Amino acid sequence: MTISYNWLKDYLHCGLSPEAVCEALTSIGLEVDALEQTEAIPGGLKGVIVAEVVECVEHPDSDHLHVTKLNTGEPELLQVVCGAPNVAAGQKVLLATVGTVLGEDFKIKKSKIRGVESFGMICAEDELGIGEDHSGIMVLDPSAVPGTPAKEYLHLETQSVIEIGLTANRVDAASHIGVARDLYAYLKLNGIPCSLEIPDVSAFSEGEGEAVPVELLAPEAAPRYTGTTIRGVKVGPSPEWLQKKLLSIGLRPINNVVDITNFVLMEIGQPLHAFDLNKIRGGKVIVRMAEEGETMVTLDSVERKLSSSDLVIADAEGPMCIAGVFGGIDSGVTEQTVDVFLESAYFTPAYIRKTSKRHTLKTDASFRYERGCDPLVTEWAAHRAALLISEIAGGKVCGRVQEACPVKPEKKLIELDYARMEAFIGKKLGWQVMESILTDLAYEFVESRCDAEGNHLGATVAAPSYMVDVYRECDVVEEILRIYGYNNIELPAGMKISVNATVKPEPEAVRNTISDFLAANGFVETMNNSLTKSEYYSKCTTWPEEKCVRIMNPLSTDLNVLRQTLIFNGLEVVAYNINRQISTMRTFEYGSVYSFDPQKDGKTLDSYEEHQNYALFMTGPEEKSWRAEARKGNFFQLKGYVELLLRRFGADIWSMETTPAPSDIFAEGLSYRLQGSDKLLLTLGTVAPALCRQFGIKQPVFAAEISWPALFELIKRDKIKYKELPKFPEVRRDLAVLVDESVTYADLRKSALKAGKKLVRNVRLFDVYRGDRIPEGKKQYAMSFILQDPDKTLVDAEVEKIMSRILSSFTNEWGAVLR
Repeated sequence: MTISYNWLKDYLHCGLSPEAVCEALTSIGLEVDALEQTEAIPGGLKGVIVAEVVECVEHPDSDHLHVTKLNTGEPELLQVVCGAPNVAAGQKVLLATVGTVLGEDFKIKKSKIRGVESFGMICAEDELGIGEDHSGIMVLDPSAVPGTPAKEYLHLETQSVIEIGLTANRVDAASHIGVARDLYAYLKLNGIPCSLEIPDVSAFSEGEGEAVPVELLAPEAAPRYTGTTIRGVKVGPSPEWLQKKLLSIGLRPINNVVDITNFVLMEIGQPLHAFDLNKIRGGKVIVRMAEEGETMVTLDSVERKLSSSDLVIADAEGPMCIAGVFGGIDSGVTEQTVDVFLESAYFTPAYIRKTSKRHTLKTDASFRYERGCDPLVTEWAAHRAALLISEIAGGKVCGRVQEACPVKPEKKLIELDYARMEAFIGKKLGWQVMESILTDLAYEFVESRCDAEGNHLGATVAAPSYMVDVYRECDVVEEILRIYGYNNIELPAGMKISVNATVKPEPEAVRNTISDFLAANGFVETMNNSLTKSEYYSKCTTWPEEKCVRIMNPLSTDLNVLRQTLIFNGLEVVAYNINRQISTMRTFEYGSVYSFDPQKDGKTLDSYEEHQNYALFMTGPEEKSWRAEARKGNFFQLKGYVELLLRRFGADIWSMETTPAPSDIFAEGLSYRLQGSDKLLLTLGTVAPALCRQFGIKQPVFAAEISWPALFELIKRDKIKYKELPKFPEVRRDLAVLVDESVTYADLRKSALKAGKKLVRNVRLFDVYRGDRIPEGKKQYAMSFILQDPDKTLVDAEVEKIMSRILSSFTNEWGAVLR
């Protein structure tokens, strides 16, 4: 939300600087994102001052130049050579002194003009940027005081623009008066002199004649609709003051009528819309739901197909605008408009939000309507705009204001107990402070409850209609705390908390251990939005689109479903970094994934599932060093990190059941399931090149996704035992065997551990060979075996016996042949 400091001071009269206002706003919950200050004229005419021409003589070496002596308020006169034909002694002028920069880069320097020194320049209007006249220098009023800065003499304002980061519940602060109201309550509480002045609209009166009638056919979508008929309007450019106010907050002036509606919107937060009355066919305004498939052309010249859930403002022949969102091109005010129908309404937020999202239209009006406007301010806003139109455009109100409001909106009544509120706040503020704050925020006290001594114990208050999220006593407490200041609530010396026993292992501690392990191995943690685009799942068989949890009112088509996997988010991160010249990276993410069971009706919670996953990504070669060339990344590097991670918690990846990874996601890879269970633990592999291309990635990417519930179950299941280091040496033996292509290293490893019983401590594959002298359909595995007895030193005979048993197992079970 953009707020003009100068505009704000029209309503809030105080001596605070823009910086102090920003500090106050942040303290009351309206966090300031930025403060920008701009000059009416670039540079603010710094270095330009008022001067008096004391002496003016002809230049000795020119027939059109003059040599002048100027009084600048200093003891000594300043000599300036001037070529303007109208310069004369006794004039008050504007002087650009040496060092002044005019325009973008024209710097005034000390110079010699035909042999005569000149220490500045007497300026014309166009040279200062305040006009277009260049026929001569700018001659000031004789009362001007020499030495006065030009900025001060010309009353040039410095525009301070404040950007406020509004939260969704603070639509009441989406206007200058809304912000001024909050600031007033804060400043008054803190004893800072200030006053709040809301424009008076009591001068509004209804006129004679016939007004355009209003017919409300959709009261559930438009609980209140008012229309004011104004005739005899002269449409043209807005006055300078109005244009400046709109420009100060980034709005482009259009014409006086439209500018007034925008002005009132930014002043009080109530959207208005002006129709050309002569374009309303049938002489009646109809507020109704659109017919399914009905079309209209909006102000951006786009023909839009409407839904039956869209609210429209129509005439007898069709829609004139999409209510609360966007106007129509055929009904708007133009230079030919003479009569105007002015709309001021309250629309149900849910209808406006859905329409805005459906048509991907975000406007200043929809921003406010979908968050909830003040239902009682429509009349004030209409009167304010009508008075301004009459003043600026010369129109007159015709007939009575037409209002359709089946149920008059009422303020919410809330019961307050001051003792309970102070207990909630954690500090005794006193009833006087609380009632003062609420009064300044426009709360009405319907009833007060007092004790015998006259102290107020509580009250029944009517919450102001602009506070759309205030319903309960705790909401009122929040409003009081905002103004009083959270920083003014002292922390108690002691705090009472309950300590709950936690299960072992503690999930949070395990997650921290995993994150620390990955970070220590060079992985960078990322965080992504759980909302993603359904397009990713449209051709995916592993995570089909029908299982996506859809968002009813998506912010955009790129954020219309909840993610089923972390893989796509991770590929987005990889693509983003590659596009910024970061081609080597290791990342991981811990986050939630969601799915929907299409076999169920979706009306109960068991139709949906949510759990957390870990995802790891590697891409790009290792960093090149002076000792070695950069090695390309591969699937087995990532597999090694996953294996180390599982081993950290005592889990053995080789004891798990494996299946090929899904081919639509991975070109090669494996899926691991918990032993004795069908629960999927993890899937890892090389991301399919076709999938990488969808994200604009041209280099190999290796990814793994680990199910946190399955991993935590594995960690709880596997008990870690500690024992002393072995006292006796280990023995290594190597074997090279020829096996079928279908036989895996995991098969042989499992057989070796079984045959070697407790004496085989580790099995390692150090070479795989296919090629010369290897038959078709065969491969050679070269493996090392680490043998160790915890109670004695193994002798050669024992080692050979164990290796013979292992080889026999390979031969009998897998048809292996010793090489």
